[in-house]
Amino acid sequence: MNEPMPEGAPSALPVSSHGKRWLIYALGVVGLWGVWGAFTGISAQRGFPETLTYCVWALTMILPALYVLWKAGWKLDHNPRAILYGLVIGLLGAGGQMVLFYAVNTGPAYLIFPVISLSPLVTILMSALFLKERTTKLGLLGVVLALIALPMFDFSPDKGFSFMNGGVWFPLALIIMACWGVQAYFMKLANNSMTGESIFFYMMLTGLMLIPVALMMTDVSKPINFGLDGPWLAAGIQVLNAIGALCLVFAFRYGKAIVVAPLTNAGGPLVTAVISLIVANIIPGELKIVGLVLAVIASALLALAA
Repeated sequence: MNEPMPEGAPSALPVSSHGKRWLIYALGVVGLWGVWGAFTGISAQRGFPETLTYCVWALTMILPALYVLWKAGWKLDHNPRAILYGLVIGLLGAGGQMVLFYAVNTGPAYLIFPVISLSPLVTILMSALFLKERTTKLGLLGVVLALIALPMFDFSPDKGFSFMNGGVWFPLALIIMACWGVQAYFMKLANNSMTGESIFFYMMLTGLMLIPVALMMTDVSKPINFGLDGPWLAAGIQVLNAIGALCLVFAFRYGKAIVVAPLTNAGGPLVTAVISLIVANIIPGELKIVGLVLAVIASALLALAA
């Protein structure tokens, strides 16, 4: 979708020169988040709590945010609407992450993550209703296949499907799904009236604002690894997450949310699964293999449809 930019909005390339720029950024998200997903659990396995990993992630957002702001001549959108959009996007993303820390401690991850992975449904519905975004039949098929593939990466049929036995985890998973789905919608909406550099700066800022909450959630009664394979290893892994988030902002800037959201949400787990298969010699279950195949087809259709 190529809406006219309002007066005073950030300059953009002519429509004809946008080309597949959105796809380059979206594939960047897929690659970076795919690698990040494959190795992000190492920190916790080596004694560095997930809550502190959040703090490290928030800090890794600083350098990319300052770099793109510098490249933009330190021009930061600071009108009331830009600040509102920036804070909404940042708080939805970081807030969803904080809720996730609590959810995984109260319920089964193999059921929580399939629910969260359906966040593109929220983005697609909001984009279709409010932004009037449409895609081709080929793209629509890609969207459907991506949404079918997403839950298959984490679902384990042998674990059962007794949602109500999890207590509060199910509504928490729905909250996270809604947060990240609405965040993607606002990310696309904000790109129509403010620069991607400004959006990411506010995302960085809100991430830092929630560090005290993460620190309060940390169980300091247990030993914490502060060695090289603790916070420093976490930083090396989380910077992939930070740069991936930056790529996501610009993918939404140049592409349709109705296509970008399913592509990035299906592609990331695909790369993670492939890396796990190669590096850790893990054989995916039947449903995961089906999910991988569907994700490959969906990603190709979405790329061709835009």
